[in-house]
Amino acid sequence: MEKQTVQSLQDKSNVDSLFLVKEKTVSVGKNGRPFMGLQLGDATGTIDARLWDRVDELAREFEIGDILRVKGLVQIFQHRKQLIVHRLERVEASTVDMADFIPATARNAEDMMAELTQLVRSMKNDYLRQLVTDTLEDPEIRPMVLRAPAAKSIHHAWMGGLLEHILSICKIMDFMGTHYPFLNRDLLLFGAIFHDIGKVWELSYDNGISYTDRGRLIGHMQIACELIDKKSSRILGFSEELRDICKHIILSHHGKLEYGSPKRPKFLEAMVVAMVDDFDSKVATVKTLMDNERGSGEKWSRYSELFDRYFLLDDMNEKY
Repeated sequence: MEKQTVQSLQDKSNVDSLFLVKEKTVSVGKNGRPFMGLQLGDATGTIDARLWDRVDELAREFEIGDILRVKGLVQIFQHRKQLIVHRLERVEASTVDMADFIPATARNAEDMMAELTQLVRSMKNDYLRQLVTDTLEDPEIRPMVLRAPAAKSIHHAWMGGLLEHILSICKIMDFMGTHYPFLNRDLLLFGAIFHDIGKVWELSYDNGISYTDRGRLIGHMQIACELIDKKSSRILGFSEELRDICKHIILSHHGKLEYGSPKRPKFLEAMVVAMVDDFDSKVATVKTLMDNERGSGEKWSRYSELFDRYFLLDDMNEKY
């Protein structure tokens, strides 16, 4: 069986290939018949899929994160490619290379880490610089930071996405510290690096991207606070007050209580970390949406429920 990638699929393509299950729902159509809605993917992208036969039976045979051998036909539905599934069967993950099914950053992870290290070395506060250095150079943590995604699906949801997100925010914080000299640049860089560091334990990415038990039970903010306690306790003279400042940046970085932060930002640096994190996440999310949609040949994207709008797909650099 020759591997067909999502990116290579065209209208009326006969499909017989392997895909990762990213989403799975069972619903009832307007005709009263049950159907299964799937989002199937590989390292090149994702495609919506529909299954109309033996829905209840087949729904029990696989879960999100499984690899399926899928046979079917591509059709155009509402101006978008859709895979109509005729047959499917679960494939053991141990028999495939998962790198074929999970997108990865286009950047070299070691190069990004070297760039991040240079920014860390420029921090003036000895305690914060030591805390961040001890974390990034930890032989257990460093390999995970090089590989981890930043999220399951919303933004930077690819291998190396966390490091890409962290470095992007650090560069913005480097500018912020110069543009607003009354801000503490070291706290901004700390927040950029530590705000999502707990995701290396919150997310599993060996078989698709999913949440670990620890991630579901505790979450990346609490994990990061525990890491602060662990690392700072080994730094002579690291004050309890600075420790609390660091934890507050972590606990407030979603900005609002309704967005999952136990605390709202209560000093400027914490507020800036929350705003820049939100900004960088949204830029990456919209860019990914638009990159995926441009393959449709349409002028406008499909409706985004997350942003409550359609997006114009013109490349402004090319057009203007």
